[in-house]
Amino acid sequence: MEQLKTIGRELAMGSQGGFGQSKEFLDLVKSIGEARSKAEEDRIVLNEIETLKRRIVEPNIPKRKMKEYIIRLLYVEMLGHDASFGYIHAVKMTHDDNLLLKRTGYLAVTLFLNDDHDLIILIVNTIQKDLKSDNYLVVCAALNAVCKLINDETIPAVLPQVVELLAHPKEAVRKKAVMALHRFYLKSPSSVSHIVSNFRKKVCDNDPGVMGATLCPLFDLITVDANTYKDLVISFVSILKQVVERRLPKAYEYHNMPAPFIQIKLLKILALLGNGDKQASEHMYTVVGDIFKKCDLSSNIGNAVLYECICCVSSIYPNLKLLEAAADIIARFLKSDSHNLKYMGIDALGQLISRPEIAEQHQLAVIDCLEDPDDTLKRKTFELLYKMTKSSNVEVIVDRMIDYMISISDNHYKTEIASRCVELAEQFAPGNQWFIQTMNKVFEHAGDLVNSKVAHNLMRLTAEGIGEDDDSADSQLRSSAVCNQKDTLDSLFTCF
Repeated sequence: MEQLKTIGRELAMGSQGGFGQSKEFLDLVKSIGEARSKAEEDRIVLNEIETLKRRIVEPNIPKRKMKEYIIRLLYVEMLGHDASFGYIHAVKMTHDDNLLLKRTGYLAVTLFLNDDHDLIILIVNTIQKDLKSDNYLVVCAALNAVCKLINDETIPAVLPQVVELLAHPKEAVRKKAVMALHRFYLKSPSSVSHIVSNFRKKVCDNDPGVMGATLCPLFDLITVDANTYKDLVISFVSILKQVVERRLPKAYEYHNMPAPFIQIKLLKILALLGNGDKQASEHMYTVVGDIFKKCDLSSNIGNAVLYECICCVSSIYPNLKLLEAAADIIARFLKSDSHNLKYMGIDALGQLISRPEIAEQHQLAVIDCLEDPDDTLKRKTFELLYKMTKSSNVEVIVDRMIDYMISISDNHYKTEIASRCVELAEQFAPGNQWFIQTMNKVFEHAGDLVNSKVAHNLMRLTAEGIGEDDDSADSQLRSSAVCNQKDTLDSLFTCF
């Protein structure tokens, strides 16, 4: 509490000219905001760069002034200009004992530098020292830098201290320590393979923030090897149940949804652990069903959680009640006036494409999405219809695909649609007459965009017949082909 009061006093000094920004800096911000063109803005920033280059090397600069110069350097880089001449001064500021200056220095270096920058070596010792500080705010600042700047070569230098901080009394430090270890895992999995067990322990941390942060590295680990973490299924289900039942502090609610981002991450993890595993999935059914019942469909975040529920249900061992609940939510998405919800419905239905009874149930609603003015939604719908097509619905779907193809002007995309229509017609055509009619439509509206082999195959089918000893059937086929071609030519000449 005393440390927070100190920061408060220092920040308050800003309004009194202590650690605040000068009128010169405020005028700079104002002039850039009022710039009428990019050229004018660049001229102002370039003048500022020249000013900073002169002033930052002056002797005996007061600390409050150097802090302002560092902030002005951040502003310069934020606007797309190079401020590398001042990086070393940001590094030096991380060494300062004053908390506000130190945090400013750490903020600057994490924004200025990347993990392979030559100056990184100059702050490793400072980070090591600050990780041992009695001031938890200093430790947090150092951990922020660890998450951004530590590379493969410097991981061993700080790893033992970061692991020790997992037991720190302050939850903010424990959370950042977990995040730092996750960063190490992403950068160099082999360097932290011996401390992976710590993630298992921290998922049971008393603080929901620490637990939530631990879900991220565990998700990555489970993605690589789910079998090793099957024993955690009951723990994950228990945590998710506590979240759904609103046992977490109210601070974790978002738009009246209990810890939705933790719910989403847990559902992703359960989807991996329950995939093809009936025993593991059975532990999940009740809590996933509760989410379907309790989720608020009127909010975006509620719909996001429901979407993740559908993805989870599609991945774990099938359960009829959950599949029905998922189908009901998909129907609501598809009937919505919102393009975003329709898109979610299309994508969610794509997750359940292996369940033909659910796909058929929503076929007409999906086809109607091809009439939507949103191009992204139409493309997503087209991809789903392609996956849904079979012998019983090929006529309806391909006809609508051709209508969709006619409505677009992008030749590259039109070529793709024509190719898919031909592929589906060849694979699922209910009869040769329909196949010929469909091919003629494709040629009429896609023309040279269609592969020449398709025309060759169509002519060969017409010439050779259906390959049976039935001359009348072959004659009927050829007659139908001629009639269709005549109709196509008539329509083309009518256009001229």
